[in-house]
Order: sequence, then structure tokens, then C-alpha cells
Amino acid sequence: TEAGGASYALWRSRMIDFAALKVPFPPGRISWRVGSTTQDKKKGMALAYIDARDVMERLDQAIGAANWQCRYPHAGQKTVCEIGIYVGDGNWVWKADGAGDTDFEADKGALSDAFKRAAVRWGIGRYLYDLSAPWVEIEPMGKSFRIKDDQMGKLQKLLISGGAPPVKVDKGVTASETAALNAVNACKSRPDIIALLSREKAAFEALPNGGVDRVR
Repeated sequence: TEAGGASYALWRSRMIDFAALKVPFPPGRISWRVGSTTQDKKKGMALAYIDARDVMERLDQAIGAANWQCRYPHAGQKTVCEIGIYVGDGNWVWKADGAGDTDFEADKGALSDAFKRAAVRWGIGRYLYDLSAPWVEIEPMGKSFRIKDDQMGKLQKLLISGGAPPVKVDKGVTASETAALNAVNACKSRPDIIALLSREKAAFEALPNGGVDRVR
């Protein structure tokens, strides 16, 4: 019915801010790069980031593969990415951000960076901006620098201390199942996410028949 369609559209519009978008990634999915360095180039600031493919997977899982899209307009020398999420009744909500060319594979890097920054507008990986950027030992890698392997333990602990520790992987458990358990475990330490989930559950149950007809 028209009323039911309006109710569903309202529910979908609330779901675009669903807590699943903001859930921290498992520590093993986080990469690190070197930011500023000391004058002697022996230490650098460790900056956390995620891969664009992880962002795509998060959108697929939280929103549905058919319910999001992206496009790449340009603004001067900046590559801009717009991520749109479907909210029902033919309507899309868009959020955008941009990036300049990177030193490595300029065009590809700019597209990827713009995509990830647009995703942050939706809350994906936003928590990484709140992490501290510790000074770690670095070593040359081509024209740039990399973080020494023996420093990664320190960075792993930093990620874990920002939320719940990762779930131990048992034999026979798939990577996707482990990631899901990590996400649930992380949610338990986030009262804001728990509160949001409760509000979304109440809104869904308020639909005719508790939303069952729409799910079917």
C-alpha cells in the first residue's frame, strides 16, 4: 500500500545511518603508512588506513550490493567521489569527498582515496581518525619509507585498546565468520552503537506486522 511504502521508505532512510557502517574493522584489516618523519629519518608517524575493497565489502554487507553506488565528478585538480545510498521510492542520498593525486599510481590512487574519504562521510572507518599516530621506527623503501616489522605489535595493541580484543579464530571458522564475531564483539564496547541498534529495532517493529511483510 501507499502508506506501507511510505513507512518502508522512512525506515530505509533511517537505516542509511545503521550502526553496521560504523563498526570498527578487525585489527588485521587495518594497514599502516608513514606520515611525518624525524629529521634523521629514523622515526615516523604511523597512520592507520583501510583498503578500498574493505569499504566496498562493508557497504555490500550493511546496505546491500544493489542499494549503493558511486560516481566520480571532478572539482579543479581534485578527484571527487560521491557515494549514494538508496532510501526507497526511487530516492538516493549522496555524500561526497575528494582527494588530490597520490605519489603512487596517481589516477588510481586519487580514485581510491576519494572513495574512502566519501565513505568516511557515511561513518565507515571514521574512528581511525581518532586513533593516536605514534612515532615508530622506520626504514627506507624505494623513494619512501616503511614501518619496521618489529613495530607492528605496538600498532596492533593500539587498535585493540581502542575497542574490544579480536575473537580467537577456531579451527573450521571462516574468515567472514570471524570478521562478523569481531564486529559483534566490538559493538559490545560501544554504548552508542547499542543505543542506535535499539532505536532501529523499535522503528522496524513499529511497521505494520512488525515489518515481516516487507522482509519477505
